[in-house]
Amino acid sequence: MTAYTAPAGGSAAGLIDRLNGARHRAALNVFMLIVLAHWAEHLTQAFQIWVLDRPVKQSRGVLGQWFPWLVSSEWLHYGYALVMLTGLWLLRKGFVGRARTWWMVAFAIQFWHHIEHLLLFIQAQAGVLFFGKAVPTSVAQLVFPRVELHLLYNTIVFLPMVVAMYYHLRPSPAERAQADCNCAPDRELVSSGHR
Repeated sequence: MTAYTAPAGGSAAGLIDRLNGARHRAALNVFMLIVLAHWAEHLTQAFQIWVLDRPVKQSRGVLGQWFPWLVSSEWLHYGYALVMLTGLWLLRKGFVGRARTWWMVAFAIQFWHHIEHLLLFIQAQAGVLFFGKAVPTSVAQLVFPRVELHLLYNTIVFLPMVVAMYYHLRPSPAERAQADCNCAPDRELVSSGHR
């Protein structure tokens, strides 16, 4: 393997290379913080519905308690779906081997999740409703209620991300040799008590 050399200048390719090389750990930490904050919102909403027995319209997560319009804003939901899709895409090059496979599984599922949110966004913005429904409705909402559906989507995107992170932080020797980032601790230093 050849040594990593960053491209000259401040090009977009150079930024992506840095995000997947020397800055991969920091970029992943920021991305995972965003993902976990989003999870907290969904889990709070689920708690409000199924434990506190609140009606769905009054179960608005954490931020929705102070800013109720956020929950019904397709801008916010579509924006988050786009942030997730973009983050998964931008950070993919830092993953190799098994980790890359699982990361791309998460990306593929999020791509569809993004399409579902795009359908909701288009309906909300255009004022044209699909599928003969009274509210914006995605394809999978024809089968599952919205709250349960988005818990499902977030779960099936998050789980392969967790598997990808596990393999990313515990690469095989061959995968470690392919990696451009330093996210995984060096096993020799860890086993000897140094970091």
